[in-house]
Amino acid sequence: MAGLEDLYREIILDHYRSPRNRGELAVPPAHKVEGFNPLCGDEVVLYLELDPDSDTVTDIKIGGQGCSISQASTSMMSAAIKGKPAAEVRQLIRAFKALMSIHESKLEGEGDGSDLAAELAGVRLGDLEALQGVVKFPVRIKCATLAWNALQQGLEDIETADA
Repeated sequence: MAGLEDLYREIILDHYRSPRNRGELAVPPAHKVEGFNPLCGDEVVLYLELDPDSDTVTDIKIGGQGCSISQASTSMMSAAIKGKPAAEVRQLIRAFKALMSIHESKLEGEGDGSDLAAELAGVRLGDLEALQGVVKFPVRIKCATLAWNALQQGLEDIETADA
């Protein structure tokens, strides 16, 4: 198991040191959304561009600053969603949040996590699985989910604007 933990640590450090999709996009057509965790100072900035015809993420750029977990998670998230349909992105958001919540719900006595495990069924997380070790440190879960919450907010903002 130590070998797997070392691999996961390397993946996280790689995304932290060499973040994917770093930069900015013109607003509009891109939608800018920011996430901030006042408890630790982590911040993320997402520039999200969706094709209105296919409802697909055509481009995403990221920015911000913070701990290695928040910034690596942001990088991994951007790589995972680029080119994906919005429906698949929403499913990935739910699956990632479930991955981060299973341990927490068990600690709080809210069940065995089987309801959250259902969200993960059939979803390929790829490099994102490297972040599953974060659940051992509950205070870091907010770091890992910051970009995902911002992404969810951005998708909701775009949906509302298009309605």
